[in-house]
Amino acid sequence: MAKNIQSLERAAAMLRLLAGGERRLGLSDIASSLGLAKGTAHGILRTLAHEGFVEQDPASGRYQLGAELLRLGNSYLDVHELRARALVWTDDLARSSGESVYLGVLHQRGVLIIHHVFRPDDSRQVLEVGAMQPLHSSALGKVLSAYDPVAHSEVVETDFKSFTPRTVTGLQDFESVLDLTRARGWAADVEETWEGVASVAAPIQDRRRMPVGAVGITGAVERVCTGDGQLRPELIAAVRDCARSVSRDLGASRF
Repeated sequence: MAKNIQSLERAAAMLRLLAGGERRLGLSDIASSLGLAKGTAHGILRTLAHEGFVEQDPASGRYQLGAELLRLGNSYLDVHELRARALVWTDDLARSSGESVYLGVLHQRGVLIIHHVFRPDDSRQVLEVGAMQPLHSSALGKVLSAYDPVAHSEVVETDFKSFTPRTVTGLQDFESVLDLTRARGWAADVEETWEGVASVAAPIQDRRRMPVGAVGITGAVERVCTGDGQLRPELIAAVRDCARSVSRDLGASRF
């Protein structure tokens, strides 16, 4: 079996450290966190900086992620077939629903947002491409957990963190939620992840009928739900239609 290249593993660990911690870290902090000698850490950081993956602040000497990572990330998203196929349909869903639309895929025991269409109004909004959502409470996460065996195996091993009083934290109760999701073809999140926010999502499948992602809308409870707290049927139908359309573009045939 081929051995991993140690210097690349250390460089990858540095990038993850810079991505997950404070905005900027000093050489000593980086070396200490990764158990490296300062000279070794400095050599790797110097190479990463030369390639544009890391930037050093001239005033403080501390390091942060570089712009080249953003360029590569955007390039990945641009060529990602799922995102490319979903662009038109998600724009249509945002217009018809009046809500924000999210496209997500399984990534590191969570849902990675690979596309985000803003709610079509004049409100101030923040682009959430690259953000992560939990598998056990978000509508996107429930869909992936219900239809993707890999996602299911990962979610049962995670900590069922309680985000709100409505979050399902028991495995048996969560499995019942997944059974319901598979039975009706969509998943809901009514104030389970964020107070005052509701979501509905549906699965996207490829030509092999394999789940490759999920699409959903998110908005204020008073807009997405009826007076009795149920998701609006027309929004559920719109999300499912969007998921079917993207799936058909990916080659799925039976709906």
